[in-house]
Amino acid sequence: MLEVIGAGFGRTGTLSLKMALERLGFAPCHHMLGLLEKPDEVRLWRRAARGEAVDWDEVYRGYRSTVDWPGARFWRELAERYPAAKVILTIRDPERWYDSVLGTIHRAAMDDSPPASPTLAEMRLMVREVIWDGVFEGRFTDRGHALRIFADHIEAVRGRLPGDRLLIFEVAQGWEPLCEFLGRPVPDAPFPHRNRREDFGSLLREHGGTGANASGAD
Repeated sequence: MLEVIGAGFGRTGTLSLKMALERLGFAPCHHMLGLLEKPDEVRLWRRAARGEAVDWDEVYRGYRSTVDWPGARFWRELAERYPAAKVILTIRDPERWYDSVLGTIHRAAMDDSPPASPTLAEMRLMVREVIWDGVFEGRFTDRGHALRIFADHIEAVRGRLPGDRLLIFEVAQGWEPLCEFLGRPVPDAPFPHRNRREDFGSLLREHGGTGANASGAD
């Protein structure tokens, strides 16, 4: 059963948060990169993108937390299904966020070169359906539109959830606000920082994808 729900968009520090949550005992944590090894789950997310009924307990069986897309698109449904779960909204400077997404996960997802495998082909379709056509209405390259979606998302999460259930978090803040919110002691280790823009290509290869055919997000 989910105990922590990440509502932040990809490229707001989601992979760093994943690593931090797992260090704090909320492992395993669901993240987009893990879907490269779970083709059956990719199909469930495609159903969710089409508005079909999805059994969230089936999707998240075995997980204690979730961050990043595709889950972040369905934060309302997840917050309702798991009312005891805490919600973390990762944020960052909007202009820097947009440039980061445009130069990494959007470019990778929109590449029309032949996919390396059937799993990557379906992953690419899912990413487009959930994120680019779903969240951004097919208009991510319209910078103003994408930035409005980003801002509206933050306000929607803030307006929906009570303060004692929601943490608005920038990963640069480190362990202290996260641990206080989750009731965990601060680890004797640096806060993890992973998936900077320059690391994107190597990170995808590490998880079985390529820069042209998959999408990981932080």
